[in-house]
Amino acid sequence: MAQKKHPSDFRTNIANRWHAWRATRAAAATGFVSQPEPRTIGSFARGKQLVAGNCLFAGHLVNAPGVSLWDVPPPSIEFSKELQGFVWLDDLASFGDFEARQLAQEWILGWIDQFGPGKGPGWSPDLTGRRLIRWINHALFLLAGMPSDDTRKFFSSLGQQTIFLSRRWQGASPGLPRFEALTGLIYAGLSLTGMESHVAPAVRALARECREQVDAEGGIPTRNPEELLEVFTLLNWAASALSESGNMAAHEHLAAIERIAPTLRALRHADGALARFHGGGRGIEGRLDHALASSGIRGPAHAGLSMGFARLTGGRTSIVMDAARPPQGWASANAHASTLAFELTSGRRPLIVSCGSGAQFGEEWRKAGRATPSHSTLSLKGVSSSRLGRARRGQLAYLKQIPNSVQVQPMFENGSTGIFADHDGYMPSHGLLHMRKLELSMDGREVQGEETLAALGADNQRRFDAVMDARTLQGIPFSIRFHLHPDVDAQLDLGGTAVSMALKSGEIWIFRHQGQVDLKLESSVYMEKTRLKPRATKQVVLRTVAMDYATRIRWSLAKAHETPSVIRDLEVSDRELPM
Repeated sequence: MAQKKHPSDFRTNIANRWHAWRATRAAAATGFVSQPEPRTIGSFARGKQLVAGNCLFAGHLVNAPGVSLWDVPPPSIEFSKELQGFVWLDDLASFGDFEARQLAQEWILGWIDQFGPGKGPGWSPDLTGRRLIRWINHALFLLAGMPSDDTRKFFSSLGQQTIFLSRRWQGASPGLPRFEALTGLIYAGLSLTGMESHVAPAVRALARECREQVDAEGGIPTRNPEELLEVFTLLNWAASALSESGNMAAHEHLAAIERIAPTLRALRHADGALARFHGGGRGIEGRLDHALASSGIRGPAHAGLSMGFARLTGGRTSIVMDAARPPQGWASANAHASTLAFELTSGRRPLIVSCGSGAQFGEEWRKAGRATPSHSTLSLKGVSSSRLGRARRGQLAYLKQIPNSVQVQPMFENGSTGIFADHDGYMPSHGLLHMRKLELSMDGREVQGEETLAALGADNQRRFDAVMDARTLQGIPFSIRFHLHPDVDAQLDLGGTAVSMALKSGEIWIFRHQGQVDLKLESSVYMEKTRLKPRATKQVVLRTVAMDYATRIRWSLAKAHETPSVIRDLEVSDRELPM
């Protein structure tokens, strides 16, 4: 049964439709002030698949050769949003042959006929901004050979969407949706005849959003690394468009770009991909490097925390740890209970990962991906470090009961760099503080880890004792999980006391532990936005029980002695192959 919409969503949709209808009565654009340059980069392989009739959006594959995109029944709301946002136009332009152009023209004109009068799900500020950027970026590709009547329809729709956006951008949610709306408005105002008056108000509004949404350390409230990259990319595009038209981006706008660049460098693994936390993925291949190069901002990553993440590097190995309180309020709608979780990449090969966001695979997968056991950290049995609140109808659940305190201390000793961190997310329920220490050797060949659960102070010890009494003194079960990337070939070794992990590069890593724990190699999943379903993988799991006021487990992860420090890695990974 379909969920009822919340009253506020209903009012928003009514306002969007009203202003979309009004925009169709306004004067239309008649052409471009200047020839736009494409800035978005698509996938040749995905473009080829679209031409063949294979539509892969939001985790759903629909095979519909010869069928208009708008005649395909959307299997999910996210599928529909991806259609309406027109990011797929980047892929058709990347493929770029005559058939791809013909298909792009047909689908755009089909959208104008079906949704242009202000109907359908695409008339929201963020989707309209996203759509305008793509139509303007690829105008030269689209207009080649287009009949004059269709060209007039194209420009008329561009003008109507611009006017709608000028009236409704404030209806976009704070964060990425509003950045998309304002960037689209700036693009359209600079590019289209008769739309110049919308530029100055949009520039001022974008400057205000940069000041309010990008903090002093270059982070955003959602703490989603991939979302930060998308905001950074939009700000780059808007600044470049303004500069090329003889205008100047606002000081707050340019300052936000300068703050974000080093933060993104800190959130990048050794293979160039982003750490996957709080609903974000690894990022489109090449997008991060292209965005950093386009910004012109040079310089190293931040020292210390970056958007609440700590980074360690040694040799060809990188570690990124979630070392701050989770997002709160509206910003936590996609946030995960991942406090003190980490990811590790060796060279071009991810080794320790998070399961990732399962949003495109349905609500149950989304919920599972947000829980602490889906991350590489310690979790008490049946309890996450942050809890999900009750979702409003048609809305995502926010995080509640998040850790009140997350403390981080860098370490530099014995030829290694390290992090000591703790969080109190389990104190209210069990009286326990989780402390985690990670040390990475300078050559990147060895990681030493230590996990401690401690009941500190009389109040916490009383709470711990109460839980122990309720469990008839059987101890409090907990697990320490290390989720492996699907390309890692893992096996129990040394009579079940260690795990050997082989990467496609030829590197061998060995996991060992100290303490009275049960070591298992169990099934796990790895969830990616570009896949039809979660990928099967494995996880290393250490299980034991906390019996005393302090329980400590030590573990290590090291390259096998016969593994050279430098390997020529020529193997192509799955994520580099077309779908």
